[in-house]
Parts: sequence; structure tokens; C-alpha cells
Amino acid sequence: MIQLRPRDLPSLLALISTAITSATAQVEIHDPRGRELVVADAKIERLGAGMKFVEGPVWLPNERALVFSDIPRGKLMRWTAATGVAEWRDSEQSNGNTLDREGRLLSCEHRARRIVRYGADGEPTVLLERFDGKRLNSPNDLAVRFDGSIWFTDPPYGLRGRAPEQPGNFVYRLEPKTGAVTVMQREFDKPNGICFAPDHVRIYIADSGEKQRVGAFAVQADGALSRPLFWLAGGADGMRCDRAGNLWRTTRSGVLVHSPRGELLATIRLPEVPANCAFGGADGKSLFVTARTSLYRVPVQITGAACPPR
Repeated sequence: MIQLRPRDLPSLLALISTAITSATAQVEIHDPRGRELVVADAKIERLGAGMKFVEGPVWLPNERALVFSDIPRGKLMRWTAATGVAEWRDSEQSNGNTLDREGRLLSCEHRARRIVRYGADGEPTVLLERFDGKRLNSPNDLAVRFDGSIWFTDPPYGLRGRAPEQPGNFVYRLEPKTGAVTVMQREFDKPNGICFAPDHVRIYIADSGEKQRVGAFAVQADGALSRPLFWLAGGADGMRCDRAGNLWRTTRSGVLVHSPRGELLATIRLPEVPANCAFGGADGKSLFVTARTSLYRVPVQITGAACPPR
């Protein structure tokens, strides 16, 4: 039997921590093009753990920091290479987060049923909480187009027993300068993740209801959506596009990577079921993944679509 001396304990704990927080991701390449996006032996790092349910990662390039939501605790969390994961702001159960064209943080708040924008002082400004005189359901995720419009999904997940006021679960477009709101999609059961392709002529929207699917739509010249270009089976919680237009979506199977035509290129499996993802890091080639109670980082071979949008 090996006897440990008290002074040996810190070294042992450090060794155990390294083993837990750094491992080889299970990457399956389905198409040779997938090797140009992520290597099969990519190392996954667990950057933080012990949270309740994390979502909505977004990279703040000016601060070299990642912000994400711990929904049940009503906290916005922040990670940097220097400080690790720490509480950053209280929130009304923020879920999805992104940046507007000026680099300001936008959040979907479940509990308060609204879209907010954070200023330089850290205080939130309410951009929208009602449509047609009625409270929103519980905004879930959002994406900003190059013209500054904010597109967001509004399923009932955050109602938690409260009666909905809207007649359905819709996808909306908000014009921040005028406050004008338009329903863009009425046919989804429970719209969830949403993101634009890098050219902003295409948008992806996930339906996490009975049909469990992701639709690709063209944004037409008048701002309306086309009929679906194609559907991807299996749904998604969160999604992001890389700069080449490939779609990275989080599912129960892991992070699935698709070509702009919908072909499956690669699957990244993680220790926990992923909820959302975002590109970032010093060189832009880190995929940050919020997965249930933990934040993970996986090195990839490509940067994400511009955020804030150009």
C-alpha cells in the first residue's frame, strides 16, 4: 500500500483534475471534407463544471471572453483563459445570447419573457416583451442579420405552468430602431435554435417539437422566408455556422456538422449532452460547447461566421 503524505495531496489532486478536464473527443468523420473542419483526435477540455443547465455561449472578441447562461440559477457566466469560469451578471433566466452589430450583448430571458440588450454599464434595456399587446411565451434563442434586425424563437419552455398569451409558438423578427415586430414563421411546434449562414441569405431554424427537425430557408428580397430548402432530421437545441457556411448543431448524439447542402460531415461526441455552441478563442478556432452542467472547448480547423455580423 502506498502511503500519501499531506504535502503530496495537492500534486495528486492536480493530476486527477488534469485527467478529468482533458481528454480525446470522440470524433467520427462521415465525409472526407469533415477532416478539414475537425481532426479525429481533437482534445476536449472541460473548462467549468458543477452548474445547473448551461446554454447560450457567445464570444466577446473585444474582451477575449466567453459569456453563457446558467438558466436555473438566473446567472450569466463568463470564462476567460486567465480567470476561468465565474459568475458575471444576474439575469432573468437568460437562455440564448448573441451580439448586435455594435457588439452589444443580447439575451433571451425565460423568466421575464423578453429580449434585452446590455449596455456598457452592464444594465439591461428591454427591447421587446409583448407582441400584439400580449406577453411573449419565453424567448429561447436569437440571431442578428446584417441589417441589424433581431430574429428570435419563442417556444413555451420557460412558462413553467404560466398560461401562454400568444396563440402559438412563433419565430419573430424585431427591428430595434423602430420597434416593429413581424411573425416570420407560424408553422413550427416548438421553435428553438436559430442562426444565419455567413451570407445572411439563408437562415436555419430548429423545431424541437414532435417532428424534431431543422429547416433551411432562404431570406427573400422582401425579407420573407422561402419554403424550406431542405429539412435535417433530429432537431437541434442550438446551432452556429462557420465561415464556409457549414452548420454545427447540438443534438443528443453530440455536435453534428453539416455541409451547406445538408450532408453530414462529422460528429463530435461529448461527455454530456450538448445544448449550444459558439466559435471563439484567440484565433477563432475553438468550439465552445455548453453541455448540461459543464462548459467544454474543442479545437477545430475553421473559424465561425462573423459575430457581430458585418
